[in-house]
Amino acid sequence: MTDPLNSESAAQQTNAVHSLHQLLPAMSEQLIGLDTLCQRLLIALLCGGHILIEGPPGVAKTRTIKEFAQRLNTQFVRIQATPDLLPADITGSDIYHQPSGEFRFVHGPVFNNIVLVDEINRAPPKVQSALLEAMAEHQVSMGGTTRKLEEPFMVAATQNPIEHEGTYPLPEAQLDRFMFFVQLKLPDLHNERLILDQVLSETQSDSTSSKGPPCIASAIDVLSARQEVEKVFISDAVRDYIVRLTGATRGKGMGGVASGEIEHAASPRTSINLALAGRARAWLMRRDFVTPDDVAELATDILCGRIVLDYRARAAGLSERDIIQRILNDTPRV
Repeated sequence: MTDPLNSESAAQQTNAVHSLHQLLPAMSEQLIGLDTLCQRLLIALLCGGHILIEGPPGVAKTRTIKEFAQRLNTQFVRIQATPDLLPADITGSDIYHQPSGEFRFVHGPVFNNIVLVDEINRAPPKVQSALLEAMAEHQVSMGGTTRKLEEPFMVAATQNPIEHEGTYPLPEAQLDRFMFFVQLKLPDLHNERLILDQVLSETQSDSTSSKGPPCIASAIDVLSARQEVEKVFISDAVRDYIVRLTGATRGKGMGGVASGEIEHAASPRTSINLALAGRARAWLMRRDFVTPDDVAELATDILCGRIVLDYRARAAGLSERDIIQRILNDTPRV
């Protein structure tokens, strides 16, 4: 006899799988040339991670995150970082309630599912530190009380690489809390024409409509999908490949030749993120096992924020992504 509770649970997981697999194709129709970013957002959410997006103004960083949250029907908030922002503006604070004569905690914007922090490098160090606990522990401590954040929870931050005045570069400890570091470039002429046509069509269709994109999945679907992602198999061979990639940044193995231009190598958290993200990508590809190709495809966006180049590499005009590509080329996958 079939257990009705187990049947109901299995049906929920099946619906979650179907809904989330429809998310990326739906977003690609509205976000031209941003398929990789959309995939990284979904993988980070499935793994309980966070994402840092860097790119010039006007390349749809904010629009992508906003539409992603709307498609998932999750609690979304946008925080515009400024130099005068205070930690309490992020986490909330105790406010005196005159009728009762007591202090009550008023939740800040971080108590949402998807938190967009625009231009995070404009936030002062104290605010960045306040975000660090929320990102690392998924909780907020205030007035001697620790409050858990509602799952799923993800911080999606953006920063402009062009401006440097009035900015506070993120410390390495906070950079390491991001799972992905995605760089967006200006579109080519073909994609820019498609973007122009799309925006003009949206403007002409219904300028008075306030409806957002239709919801495809929910927060409950994400939590159900996380359970399925955890079941994805990672073989010993793939685990060895992950460790070889991370070790190469420290001069280990065949890929370690490029490490001579790395001043600070990647930490073990890199290997953990590669494994978790590899699972999520394999699941999105409808597989129950991770391949070395899954890891290699994600490695650049995971590793580039976790290494620091020495002065010789920077003087030669090399970037972290250039060095990681060398490591990927020199490190055997089997």
